[in-house]
Amino acid sequence: MPPRIPSAEDLAARLTAGDRRALAKAITLVESGRDDHRTVAEDLLARIMPQTGRSLRVGLSGVPGVGKSTFIEAFGGHVTALGHRLAVLAVDPSSKRSGGSILGDKTRMEELARNPAAFIRPSPAGETLGGVARRTRESLLLCEAAGFDVILVETVGVGQSETAVAEMTDLFVLMLLPGGGDELQGLKKGIVEMADLLLVNKADGALEREARRAAAEYHGALNLLGGGPSQRWKPSVQTCSAATGKGIPEAWEAMERFRDAMGADDPDSPFARRRAEQASSWLREELAAGLLQALKRDPDLAERLPDVEAEVAAGRRPATVAARDLVEAFLSRRRA
Repeated sequence: MPPRIPSAEDLAARLTAGDRRALAKAITLVESGRDDHRTVAEDLLARIMPQTGRSLRVGLSGVPGVGKSTFIEAFGGHVTALGHRLAVLAVDPSSKRSGGSILGDKTRMEELARNPAAFIRPSPAGETLGGVARRTRESLLLCEAAGFDVILVETVGVGQSETAVAEMTDLFVLMLLPGGGDELQGLKKGIVEMADLLLVNKADGALEREARRAAAEYHGALNLLGGGPSQRWKPSVQTCSAATGKGIPEAWEAMERFRDAMGADDPDSPFARRRAEQASSWLREELAAGLLQALKRDPDLAERLPDVEAEVAAGRRPATVAARDLVEAFLSRRRA
């Protein structure tokens, strides 16, 4: 007999009271693809919305091996010691064959996982582009409703498609390795321009001097690129060592300065406008995903789809034309 689905009313009450088990169940519910789970999840999200929006949402990205998990462990210990409650949404790469998670971020944050003021939730990225899981936004809201005032979203890695995290967070942190020129040449310009804070990690021992030199080069590159989220904030570059903890307090102080400079408590500030843009982006993504699901469920289109796909695969029909014809056929029947 399948386990009983908790009611949205009961789950919302337990969640807003700070029940960690309720938070874990709620995230599992919103990540589920079952229709009955989605119905309860949507009711739950509607109920907890008044309790959301009061956290600092931080996106964290960087190439594999840069030390993101070690940084989160040290950073989490620091901010929780200051009295904050930290939730970490760690998105793991997934196997396309099994759908299973390849890495295990929670196992690499042993101390933070035992910290009562922290909550770590690893989720498989699945086939979602952008380095974030399909329901990361919903999970973020649930963590806020549960009373976590710092939410950190760790992405799969850095690449051209790995920038969706910047559209759902207030502050985007890009972690970098010492290496200066070579690393600078290999970085995508777009992701550097999106970063609000750049952290050159592993600035300890023999690499400390190299890390400082790299930070100076990145600082110069940022001056050439210009920009930033607002005239109120100029993206900064700092060094740190996640292994020793050096530079971690300064990284948090930079995040606090960002929040204050952007006007987190002002409804007409750049901070508020960024939040509004996040909500609009989420709506557009849900509209696109909802339309795709409706198309897949249409019995007539499901019957036609294999033949259309075969024509496109064989090069007899452009994908753009085939997609337009299917959408128009779907909409015409809905109007009839």
